[in-house]
Amino acid sequence: MLLAIDCGNTNTVFSLWNGDFVGTWRISTDHTRTADEYFVWLTGLMRLAGVEPGVTEAIISSTVPRVVFNLRVLCNRYFNCRPLVVGKPECRLPVAPRVDPGTTVGPDRLVNTVAGFHRHGGDLVVVDFGTATTFDVVDRDGAYIGGVIAPGVNLSLEALHMAAAALPHVDVSRPASAIGTNTVACMQSGVYWGYIGLVEGIVRQIRLERERPLKVIATGGLAPLFDQGFDLFDTVEDDLTMQGLVLIHQYNMELDKA
Repeated sequence: MLLAIDCGNTNTVFSLWNGDFVGTWRISTDHTRTADEYFVWLTGLMRLAGVEPGVTEAIISSTVPRVVFNLRVLCNRYFNCRPLVVGKPECRLPVAPRVDPGTTVGPDRLVNTVAGFHRHGGDLVVVDFGTATTFDVVDRDGAYIGGVIAPGVNLSLEALHMAAAALPHVDVSRPASAIGTNTVACMQSGVYWGYIGLVEGIVRQIRLERERPLKVIATGGLAPLFDQGFDLFDTVEDDLTMQGLVLIHQYNMELDKA
């Protein structure tokens, strides 16, 4: 059984794979959380779901380097396995990224690239709505060749609230109309329609620069919100990152057997 761990800036997701996903659990990302705490929390939820914690393999993708140590300890101490860590030399990718020398590509972007190419082929843009909104461009052969990083939706709302004393904290949602008639509606409209325009504009520019048709795949918790009646995406993939972790782990296991 494979334990796939995706650690983002806001949340960390744990999924168990045994030919299919048998359980997924989410916890807030905290670099002070110990391996012991992870184990008690995770195995408790596994048993509540009727899943025995028989983990034999593990893979980690983390955009928060300080969290990786305790996740490694979790796998080593409690599951008796050495995890693969995406972005480390021992974790090989089907196709190496083609970026400027010395550039470190976020592990989540590499994972999304692998999964996107496996499911949809090359000439692809993966839009990931996370703490940051990222656009990952996938070449014909499956290589990550660059992209765009923009502030995330909730991050933009939080920054607006923090920087302007009179503006409240609001949740992102699709407003009834573009013209807000109260402060909350005005803020929601600005963020919602602003991000619709951001996605449209960035994808349009990427297509112009690539000079070829590109499929656009969306992932991340807020992706469905921006897929309501608009022709922004070809499809929305809820489990893209976890699928990518499984594929990278399988690729490395096949190389080790060869």
